[in-house]
Amino acid sequence: MNLEARVYSVLVVSSSKNFNDATLDLLSPAYYQPICLTSNISEAKRHVTERSFDFIIINSPLPDDSGTRFAIDCCRSMTTAVLLLLRSDVHAETRSKVVSHGVFTLPKPTTKIIMMQALNWLESARERLRKLEKKTLSVEERMEEIRIVNRAKIILVSQLHMIESEAHRYIEKQAMNACVSKREVAEGIIKTYS
Repeated sequence: MNLEARVYSVLVVSSSKNFNDATLDLLSPAYYQPICLTSNISEAKRHVTERSFDFIIINSPLPDDSGTRFAIDCCRSMTTAVLLLLRSDVHAETRSKVVSHGVFTLPKPTTKIIMMQALNWLESARERLRKLEKKTLSVEERMEEIRIVNRAKIILVSQLHMIESEAHRYIEKQAMNACVSKREVAEGIIKTYS
């Protein structure tokens, strides 16, 4: 799937009507949906527990918090790209605290062009995170297959008195002969002997 076909979900956390209106103008429904607006961190936390978002845009400060800890937590525990907009007088100090966690920052005030560029950064970051998610799933699936095959080998050793290398060869041979994966053969052995 190319980037033009991607649609990104967005959570905007801001108590400024002007910022919200300007941001919504930038977020075309063809590329960004759903778009959730919230005016404080407490509400934002509730939203992220209910669903995941591709992007979280935080316009700091907020009535109940600066948003810094929330931004870090979202990057740490999710595969979300986070943009934190900060007053220029606190930008440098806050950026130094959040950059190592993967939070993007922009000083305020900002321009429409800079915000568009920031959205492009978020898209790039999210696509990189998608690839990492796929790799993680692939590794987890492979680890699960290894566990299942090992369990089947233990059954073959204990039930049919094979040695481990014979059990391994048996599973491989059965998989080749039946044109199926070793996992499928192993699951059949587990089902038969359990």
